[in-house]
Amino acid sequence: MSACVPAHARGPKPTERTHPPHSPPPPGRRRFRIAGSDVSASITVFLIALPLSLGIALATGAPLQAGLVAAAVGGLVAGRLGGSPLQVSGPAAGLTVVTADLIQQYGWRTTCAITVLAGLVQLALGSLRVARTALAVSPAIVHGMLAGIGVTIAIAQLHIALGGTPQSSVPDNLRALPAQLAQLRPDAVSVSLLTLVVLLLWPRIPGRAGELLRKLPGALVAVAGATAVAALAGLAVPQVHLPSWSSHALAGLPEGPVLGLIAAVLTTTLVCSVESLLSAVAADKLAGSRPGPVPVKRSDLDRELLGQGAANVVSGSLGGLPVTGVAVRTAANVQAGAVSRNSTMLHGVLVVIAALLMVPLLELIPLASLAALVMAIGIQMVSLHHIRTVTRHREALVYAVTTLGVICLGVLEGVALGIAVAVGVALHRLTRTRITHEEEAGVHHVHVRGQLTFLAVPRLSRALHQVPQGADVVVALDGSFMDHAAYETLQDWQQTHTAHGGTVRMTGRRSGVRIAEPADLAADPARGTAARNGAAGRAPSGDGCRCRPWTPWRNHQCERPPAVNPPPEERSTSDGTFTPAAEATEPAPGGTAPAGATPAPAPAGTPPAHVTGAVDATSPGAGGVQLVRGISAFQRNTAPLVREELARLAREGQRPTQLFLTCADSRLVTSMITSSGPGDLFVVRNVGNLVPAPGEESGDDSVAAAIEYAVDVLAVRSITICGHSGCGAMQALLGTPVSGDGTPLGRWLRHGRPSLERMGGGSAPRLAGRPTADAVERLCLTNVVQQLEHLRAHQSVARALGAGRLELHGLYFHVGEAQTYLLTETDREPVFERVREVDLAV
Repeated sequence: MSACVPAHARGPKPTERTHPPHSPPPPGRRRFRIAGSDVSASITVFLIALPLSLGIALATGAPLQAGLVAAAVGGLVAGRLGGSPLQVSGPAAGLTVVTADLIQQYGWRTTCAITVLAGLVQLALGSLRVARTALAVSPAIVHGMLAGIGVTIAIAQLHIALGGTPQSSVPDNLRALPAQLAQLRPDAVSVSLLTLVVLLLWPRIPGRAGELLRKLPGALVAVAGATAVAALAGLAVPQVHLPSWSSHALAGLPEGPVLGLIAAVLTTTLVCSVESLLSAVAADKLAGSRPGPVPVKRSDLDRELLGQGAANVVSGSLGGLPVTGVAVRTAANVQAGAVSRNSTMLHGVLVVIAALLMVPLLELIPLASLAALVMAIGIQMVSLHHIRTVTRHREALVYAVTTLGVICLGVLEGVALGIAVAVGVALHRLTRTRITHEEEAGVHHVHVRGQLTFLAVPRLSRALHQVPQGADVVVALDGSFMDHAAYETLQDWQQTHTAHGGTVRMTGRRSGVRIAEPADLAADPARGTAARNGAAGRAPSGDGCRCRPWTPWRNHQCERPPAVNPPPEERSTSDGTFTPAAEATEPAPGGTAPAGATPAPAPAGTPPAHVTGAVDATSPGAGGVQLVRGISAFQRNTAPLVREELARLAREGQRPTQLFLTCADSRLVTSMITSSGPGDLFVVRNVGNLVPAPGEESGDDSVAAAIEYAVDVLAVRSITICGHSGCGAMQALLGTPVSGDGTPLGRWLRHGRPSLERMGGGSAPRLAGRPTADAVERLCLTNVVQQLEHLRAHQSVARALGAGRLELHGLYFHVGEAQTYLLTETDREPVFERVREVDLAV
């Protein structure tokens, strides 16, 4: 059974010496090591960060050394102290507009002081552990802010690319553009166009040569190429000027109006924090999608905020630009194969070396080339993908208002406008609840589309009071939220209506669940009694479903008719509440039995009594009615939630990681016990979860074909055979000799004969924690072990096991306990261990 559990999960051998996870190695053996992938990734990030840092400093109007200081501090300080190991921090385009406004309004030294104060605020927020609160900002506002900043950057840098000087605002830049076009400087325009062409074409070089060339960052190639052409052609263009570090300006005491400084600090804090946290989340997603093992743990956002705060304090003190997590550099770091924070720290060291030793080379770079590079970045910040996304979610107005606000008024003002519009849109959606009333075949239908809040209570009351007394009513709730005011309105009307002989059935997202919480009924017996009395005489709901969501990825609900004879200890009324059996059998007005009541015992042989409004499971066509009812509930409630995910799977095809082979027993729901959804499991089910040994298929190759397809075509990483308690196939094997020439079922069950022989030989596995209940359970466990041996004999499985691409697992699901057992191996015998919540980390 060595294939059932990976070798690394079995624990150390007795002779091995280990120390607890995450503890330091023994003294004298600690050595600092940097993985080769971290070294190569740091070089890639450095080559991207160097020209971008200079370009962003140029765009803000700050000293160009400030960009290098921020890049170095972001790599060393934020890289060491931050909570996102793969995130790369430094000067970002998203802060360009904010910093440029601060420099123009307060000067450079005060801007550095504002950066220090913003870092202190970030440290305070990180200490308060409120980092995830920043993620509550609507993505439409964030993307709109970035788009507005991108437009502002592009328009300002266009002037430098044309050989001129940008103005202080977007309207001023637009007004000055015609005059700038009339006074073009051909040398600057040529350098800018060359930079833009290289940036555009570099990722599109075809063939194998393109694959090799694309390992060099396009930004570096574009700036280096433009610099070389300008130097060789002798073009008269302004170039980078890096003053001596001895004259570099550091932070000074803030000077200016107090309210203005406070607003500047809060704006810088907001942009730095939100962009850093979003970039950290994106880094987790990128690292999680990389093939192979991912040794990097998820980001600690509170620690990341602390690291960013410390970096801003240091950067501002040293005369650097504000620091934030940068998505472009972070993505390059992850894609280059970085596995630890050593990569971003080493990139910071390389920036320091370049700032000290490469000044003569850096001063050859034309300013027009850096302006074209930053302008391209600004254009890319207006993402068509984001526009399509916010449009699909009906948040285009929020996006547009935020973008225009940032362009015309400023970052803080634009974000404030976006938040105001987002709140207004949310309130508008709450007020747009649609409530309709229709009558079909004598049944009144009240349909509620949207969220039920106090704003919709007047319309809800008006629709409910249009229903005549004593009528049959179906109330369809298509919303996912109901506040207390709406709940009280529905409950009071429901009790009044049923007291006058009417019936009420609730359907929709809250199908079968009484609008009163069970805790309320338990805490107030009077209200519970009133509800039960009001339920008397009503037809059963037909939607009384007491299942809960099976998986966290979708809110699955089901609708099914109530049982004709519920358990004696509890009876279900039509509204989904539970009443004791004694109360449920009270006679109803008019002599009809109450909903969910159990009829009086009848003589033997008497057909079961039918409950009004319920589907009798013994009547002809009951299965078809239940099937159609379930499909209808799926189309109404679940399909809208899963349609987007299923559409993606339809486009991309299936890529399951597991083959799950189990019994056809209806009590074994694979998606429920594995918490899986569409696209997760490739499932094979047959009577007895049998795997015929190769050459013994007897004309049925379906199982072997599925195994071959899953391993060779789908490249699944694991195969699980799952048996279960009370298996009818195992009972048949124990009770009836299996013949090869009998019925189709008998011919199929002969593939279970080796399991029977194995148990008879005394090698049956055992359950950990308790003895096996009987021979059937022992055979169910033995059958899982035996079928795993049959599975290993298949050629495709043997090849994948030999190559280390596949794992085999055995499971046993006890239906009555709702408990799963995982097959493990001891020194003497296989054992099925109970799977508990704590086992999820193993």
